Amino acid sequence: QVQLVESGGGLVQPGGSLRLSCAASGSIFRINAMGWYRQAPGKQRELVASINIDDSTNYADSVKGRFTISRDNAKNTGYLQMNSLKPEDTAVYYCNAEIDSGSAYYSAVNDYWGQGTQVTVSS
Repeated sequence: QVQLVESGGGLVQPGGSLRLSCAASGSIFRINAMGWYRQAPGKQRELVASINIDDSTNYADSVKGRFTISRDNAKNTGYLQMNSLKPEDTAVYYCNAEIDSGSAYYSAVNDYWGQGTQVTVSS
């Protein structure tokens, strides 16, 4: 009933920038929170950044000052602006969202994941 579709990944040189998008569609009353995770080969998936319904944000120490998470509630879309990219940022990036498919009278909250988008930082 709900789909998350990421876009914006690709190959970029060190020091470059990319902006990832995560578009949610389907039965959506409210997106409570959105987050970006990443998984590099041979490593566990880790939280990169998250944004709550009140627009409060949280970042991994490794990306603070370089990445910015944002959301457009009207478009049901989240973004991750990545600047000053480093080779160690290379990974598959996944969008995650906690979505309420209910209404003002009841809640129906579930957790959803996108399919992932590859980000490669290399010269």
